[in-house]
Amino acid sequence: MLRTLQVERRVDPHLSIDRYDPEAELLLLHFGPQHPATHGVFRMDLYLDGEIVVKCVPYVGYLHRAVEKLCEVLTYSQVTPIVDKNDYVSPMTNEQAINLAFEKLLGLEVPRRARWIRTVFAEMQRIASHLLWLGTFAMDLGGALGGGATVFMHAFRERESIMDLFEEVSGSRFHYNTHTIGGNRHDIPAGWSGRVKQALDVIEARIGEYEAMTLENRIFHERTRGVGVLDGTLALELGITGPNLRASGVDHDLRRDAPFHAYDEITVNVITAEGGDCLARTQVRMGELRESIRIVRAMIDSIPEGPINGGKPIKLVNSIKIPAGQTYVAMETPRGELGTYLIADGSPKAQRLKIRPPSLHALSAMPYILPGGTVSDALAILGSLDPIMGEVDR
Repeated sequence: MLRTLQVERRVDPHLSIDRYDPEAELLLLHFGPQHPATHGVFRMDLYLDGEIVVKCVPYVGYLHRAVEKLCEVLTYSQVTPIVDKNDYVSPMTNEQAINLAFEKLLGLEVPRRARWIRTVFAEMQRIASHLLWLGTFAMDLGGALGGGATVFMHAFRERESIMDLFEEVSGSRFHYNTHTIGGNRHDIPAGWSGRVKQALDVIEARIGEYEAMTLENRIFHERTRGVGVLDGTLALELGITGPNLRASGVDHDLRRDAPFHAYDEITVNVITAEGGDCLARTQVRMGELRESIRIVRAMIDSIPEGPINGGKPIKLVNSIKIPAGQTYVAMETPRGELGTYLIADGSPKAQRLKIRPPSLHALSAMPYILPGGTVSDALAILGSLDPIMGEVDR
């Protein structure tokens, strides 16, 4: 009943804010950047008519660390550990994206074994990233799911098994620095594939638990169905990619449509939904969990033999010089299209480097899809977009 009353009171999101007297009728709420549900350091100015959001003005930049300029100051061989900290939920894909750009201008052929290992790592990173999103999204919904702590603990329990496997490879739990120009820095250890399959068996068996606590939960449906509806046309205009775009009915995935690594050797089933709301975005990521498990299982026992790097050993930090030119290379990360635009001048350092972060484009939808919702809806909508602020601000 309460939900029905809220829907009836919703303001037309296309209604001009000019009709309000700012001194008398609207409340300005500075939401964040300290609020835990704003994902660390993100601020929204919400103009409220009671509980209804009339206008949303997002502010980013609180976590800006000049990563792109750092990548121009450091040499090419020093850059990889820097970008690990952008999307700190999926460091593996950050490393892959920037090295793909370096390799393209160098004309460097990555060995087939390295391409397969990169693909397996990328899909395992997608599983770990979506598990973290699911747990934190449940926390964003709060009391609707018994505080959300149960889903959070369940999801993080499985994510830890993926992080243990990455630690076996790289020696690091979080920021791996395992990819390098020409391939990989670390090969997979003996017996690793068997431990991967054991972890995937456990995760796949427990996806049903996640769905029972969310997609089969009536309260979860009430909090997410019809909330934060993002039209596919608007999503394309804003440059939104990844699960947020596919949840709006747009069948687009770079793994299939512009294959990189070894995706041209494996079938990728693209998961889509039609609602464009918070519920649809949840459904897409749940489906992608199962699809990523299928892809890793199909590849883990078939990784070809051979070298893991097609480049020469790096003896000095300035030993790699990329010929003058420019390129843009993109790959599909757990959040969408992560692109690297590189201008090289023949020296050991990039002349210009620009990172295209999918999270920044996702946040650009907030002023369009938040008006008309309530303050509590704002948390659900923001969480459903899965932004990582280190990637947004860079």
